[in-house]
Amino acid sequence: MAISQPASDDRRAFDLDLPQRLVGILDTASARHGRAVLLLVVVALITFLPGFFSLPPVDRDEARFAQATKQMLESGNYVDIRFHTQVRYKKPIGIYWLQAATVKAGEAVIGPSARTSIWLYRLPSLVAAIGAVLLTYWTALVFLSRRGALFASLMMAGCVLLGVEARLAKTDAVLLFTILACFGALARAYVRPPEARQADWTLAFIFWTALAAGILVKGPVAPLFIGPAIAALAIADRSGAFLRPLKPLAGLLWCLLLVLPWFVAIYLLTNGAFYQLAVGVDMMGKVAEGAEGHWGPPGTYFLAAWGTFWPSIVVAAMAAPYVWRHRRGQAERFLLCWLVPSWVVFEIAVTKLPHYVLPVYPALAILSALVVERGGLVQAGSRLAGLVWIWPGLAIAVALGLGGAYLYFGSGFGLAAWPLLLLGAMLLWWAARAFPRVGIEGAFLTALAGAMVLYLAVWQTMLPQMRALWISERLAAVVKQQGCPAAKVASFPYQEPSLVFLVGTQINYVLPNEAAALLKKGGCALAFMDARFTPAFERHAGLLALKYHAVATISGFTYNGGRSTSITVFRSDEAAP
Repeated sequence: MAISQPASDDRRAFDLDLPQRLVGILDTASARHGRAVLLLVVVALITFLPGFFSLPPVDRDEARFAQATKQMLESGNYVDIRFHTQVRYKKPIGIYWLQAATVKAGEAVIGPSARTSIWLYRLPSLVAAIGAVLLTYWTALVFLSRRGALFASLMMAGCVLLGVEARLAKTDAVLLFTILACFGALARAYVRPPEARQADWTLAFIFWTALAAGILVKGPVAPLFIGPAIAALAIADRSGAFLRPLKPLAGLLWCLLLVLPWFVAIYLLTNGAFYQLAVGVDMMGKVAEGAEGHWGPPGTYFLAAWGTFWPSIVVAAMAAPYVWRHRRGQAERFLLCWLVPSWVVFEIAVTKLPHYVLPVYPALAILSALVVERGGLVQAGSRLAGLVWIWPGLAIAVALGLGGAYLYFGSGFGLAAWPLLLLGAMLLWWAARAFPRVGIEGAFLTALAGAMVLYLAVWQTMLPQMRALWISERLAAVVKQQGCPAAKVASFPYQEPSLVFLVGTQINYVLPNEAAALLKKGGCALAFMDARFTPAFERHAGLLALKYHAVATISGFTYNGGRSTSITVFRSDEAAP
């Protein structure tokens, strides 16, 4: 016993060291707003940047948004929205304007290659995701101390789903930013005592400008989060007087002034077709049926949150009993009215995609931090305390799953990733093991550190090197090597949006007989043919007496179709006309 006791003490001291150091950083950073903001920006960059520059265009939504923006730049038409040879009337203009601005700025620095540099199209999402972390801090300050607000914001910075959206050139990170700005202003108006509810033009400007920006980015989705929350608060308080500081009448007019010009212009330009497709087909279709196969029963988002809000979901689940017991408190009431109505609406809607509920995750984070700050979290030894083992459990599952996928889809064994995956899993195991001794703050911050290491391994080291997944990038490299213009390239049946973005807007998505006819015209011309349709192409080529040869074969896995493919690249040997 005399020998074993010091070893046990040394091990306990070792377990405590890192979590206590991280809590010390939290204490130091929360001493001043500037330090808190700096820490949040640093953590967000470490979390969001891996893979940001190296990950190829992701099909299908990201590539469609980026290509539609590229076509705006090519045509000079910044009102209409088109993808390849079709109209793209699903979302309003906001995200395209933001992406076009960053690409234009990029062109001034790096030249024409900016238009096919996907990271430039992703910049609005990255900036908005960092801004959302900071706006979580700003909103949380209404209900929490600086330290508690910082903790809530770190929960958002580590969120898996926000990290995904920060890396994709689409709407959802920007939408989150606008909605958070609205809720930050609304919270400040709501907590004011009745005698202090005079007009606050600054808050009103923030709220209504952010709402207008949200509408321009994703149409009625922003009001779909704000409206039910306001209605629920008014019902709970039996009064809507908390809206007075936001100047509803003047603010609504300002909002309309910002959004109506484009909505009128697109109506006139398309003779109403935009609204028929965006509202009648896209939005209503998602409510009534599982659009594009994304169906799910009620409860889907609850189950998905264990992965998409990881690692913060553990803290949120442990905080739930306290929140329920104190649901009538002012802070809890506001945050629950933000969280519950929208969540219920999206659980009822037939179409289910994980990012739809992202705007309610800050409410979850702030509620969790509120419980932590009040000392109301479940203690070690309770049944919910065992949830901390979800941290290492999920990490190990992800490491094994992605490791196996890398062996199948990747190049080599990904030796650089394995030490990172091991380190991340060890930190998360350490966090769970240390929880009974250090408490939830030290445990969560250790888990966050482990999650950041995992993100580095997955996004920077593994996914970009899974070459079998990035078929469009490899086909585009063949086109560049051969020197053929996009208008002289045909593809069938592989017709992913990323291929249009990387090869060029003029690429031809045609049938095998039309591809053979294109090559018959002569000059530098290419045809991409899946192995299943190569016999049909060869038959039509024979009928045309086409001279051609194969220059490459690209084998891979179409992650949208969920199957392996082998695409042969044929080049015309016909003389140029």
